[in-house]
Amino acid sequence: MPPRRKSQTVPTVAVIGYGSQGRAIALNLRDSGYPVIVGLRSRSKSRPLAGKDGIEDIRSVKDAVREADVVAMAFPDHLHGRVYTKDILPNLKPTVTLLFLHGLSVHFGMVTPPDGADVIMIAPHAPGAAVREKFLGDRSVSGFYAIGQDRSRRARSKCFALAAGIGIARGRLIPTTFADEAIGDLFGEQAVLCGGLAMLIKSGFEVLVENGHKPEHAWLEVAYQLDLIIDLIKRYGIEGMFARISVAARVGSAETGPKLIDQSVKKRMQAVYKRVRSGAFVKSLAELDDTALASLKEQLSQLSTPELERAARRLRAK
Repeated sequence: MPPRRKSQTVPTVAVIGYGSQGRAIALNLRDSGYPVIVGLRSRSKSRPLAGKDGIEDIRSVKDAVREADVVAMAFPDHLHGRVYTKDILPNLKPTVTLLFLHGLSVHFGMVTPPDGADVIMIAPHAPGAAVREKFLGDRSVSGFYAIGQDRSRRARSKCFALAAGIGIARGRLIPTTFADEAIGDLFGEQAVLCGGLAMLIKSGFEVLVENGHKPEHAWLEVAYQLDLIIDLIKRYGIEGMFARISVAARVGSAETGPKLIDQSVKKRMQAVYKRVRSGAFVKSLAELDDTALASLKEQLSQLSTPELERAARRLRAK
């Protein structure tokens, strides 16, 4: 992406956090000509990585926010309320722009922006590594955008300029609201993309292995080819995908799909949606502590099996 023109006033951006998405945003904005400060805790494990990446200005969260015209909330959502109240809000410039990568903390009230701030959201449709990779290849991911507050009457133009600096072309930005993005994203990842898909793969893997198939073969049948099917769906839609697979796959899909994923599944999905929309899920998320996070790994392990993971590792090694 081209750097800003010298005649323009280039805002200083504080990227708070340096996980996958924060790293991509900090590096892409830096390479697009924005002055970037990375705000991290003094004992953050991300500090050495940011230094290795060539980030020249790494400060405490408070100090980064004090210098910034734009503050990008790039740290885990469940911490937004705590960190915002303690370290961010008291140090904001009066006319700051708050940039969110997800609508969750604003929509569900974990963060209440000051009246004088512009509030925007840019939510890439890709993990941080892909956002960075596409940027380096001069290609664009797509993403949602929303304007939460427009006090300067320039929030939209700021949003488009920052999105371009991050690596999202204007034509690939899709308008939404903080509410729709927050609820849709949480529901999608829980019910389909992550939680639901993981259990579908696990169950299919177990059925094949329990019926005598080798674990590596089972993995290849129920997981390895997913990216090929998803690519067809992204390019041609579900009907277009069916038009491009074998007759046997089409016949089996028509007979089995509606029986396997039936109305009882949709009913349970409705319950998931209601929990997300009501704020009950976010309330539990905001209450997470170190003990709960430590137990999360064990909970997630139930969505896979040791045999499945071993099969995946052996195939990756090949």
